[in-house]
Order: sequence, then C-alpha cells, then structure tokens
Amino acid sequence: MSPRVLTALPVFNEADHVAEVLDHVRQHCDEILVVDDGSSDGTADILAQQEEIHVVTHDNNTGYGGALRTAFQYSIDHGYDVLVTIDCDGQHQPQLIPELASRIYPEVGEPVDIVSGSRYLSEFDGDSIPPEDRRRINMKITQELNERLGLGITDSFCGFKAYRTVALENLGVTELGYAMPIPVWVQIARLGLKVVEYPVPLVYLDEERSFGGSLDDANRRLAHYMDVLNREIAVPC
Repeated sequence: MSPRVLTALPVFNEADHVAEVLDHVRQHCDEILVVDDGSSDGTADILAQQEEIHVVTHDNNTGYGGALRTAFQYSIDHGYDVLVTIDCDGQHQPQLIPELASRIYPEVGEPVDIVSGSRYLSEFDGDSIPPEDRRRINMKITQELNERLGLGITDSFCGFKAYRTVALENLGVTELGYAMPIPVWVQIARLGLKVVEYPVPLVYLDEERSFGGSLDDANRRLAHYMDVLNREIAVPC
C-alpha cells in the first residue's frame, strides 16, 4: 500500500499568490492542507472558493512556526504517513513534491525521517542570487548546527521538506516565528533521526520579506537565532 501523503502550505496574507500556487500543487499531490495563519487580505475568501483542500484557520497570526506546528499536528491526528511542507511564496517547485515524499520510504533500505530540501547542494539554471544577509545568516546557523550537533547539513532554513509522520510525534515546535527550524534541528540531532538532503532550486521572489520588527535588521536577526540555538542546546536532554 502506498504511503498517505499530505502537502501542507503555511499561508499569511498570500491573496496574490495562493490560488496560482494551489493550482500547481494540485498537479503533484492528492491531499493538500492550507494553514491560514490569521490572514486579513482576502486570502480566506480565496481559500473558501477552492475545492478539495483541507483548511485550518488561525484566528490570529501566530507566525511561520505556529502554522507549521498546526500542520504537524494535523498530519498526526489524521493518520498520514508523510507530510510535505512547501511555502506559498512561489520559491519552491511543486513538481518536486513526489520526489521528496518518495524518499521517506525508499524501495531499498530503511525509512528516512526527514528529507530536507537544500538550495546549496547543486546549481540549477535560473538560480537566484540570494540576498547577502540571508545567505550569511543561513550559512552561520548551518555551520553552528553542524559543529555543535554533528548534523552535516547544507541548508538549515529551507522550508521545502518531507517528514515521516511518526517522527513528528517526537518533535516539538517551540519557536513560532522564523527561528522555528533551529530548535527542531536540535531535537532531530538529539533523537538521532535519519536525515537526507535533496537538492532544490534557489529561488527568491520576495527579497524584501519582513521578518518582523527589529528582526528585519540582519545583525539582530542573527543574534536572535543564536540565542534560540543556545537556549535549545541548554535544555536538559
């Protein structure tokens, strides 16, 4: 029997993109969850017109991590075998959804717990030049995770991932904002979960995306991410 796969999109004020992205996602998966994280721009009205998707709506904006926490729990509660997460800003390629999902349960070998997209494993025609501050921060946090936890990853912040749902039962989302991946990586390392990376194109369509208040300053954002990392590592096992 084939694994049940759910593709989840965290969405906040994506009225300009969500319908088009969903049209593309539908071509590559059967079951879709949209977590509307308190949108106020008409996104909810667009989602109400979409057929054959699951929607969970947050009354208030909780943050990127908060939306993914809801997606994690939904996949567990509804008995899916694999959860694929994909952002709604157009930077990920939905045609890769089956590729990521299929690597959770390979034809040969043991199951994989997380297949993590990496924008730095391979070069693709048309790759973007990443904003310098984002690349620098990603590389710094990735280096810290590798050196302190022995992970051996190349891209700690890519949101395009596939998870074996049984592994999600042991992961807790403790950061609700964009720092969300950092504590999750710490938990992955401590639990000894099996991770493989999969090369995905490097695409930035919204170079001016806000990270929220003072975090739009790159140095403050990096300092915040380091605080989150240090705090999570200090949590007793």
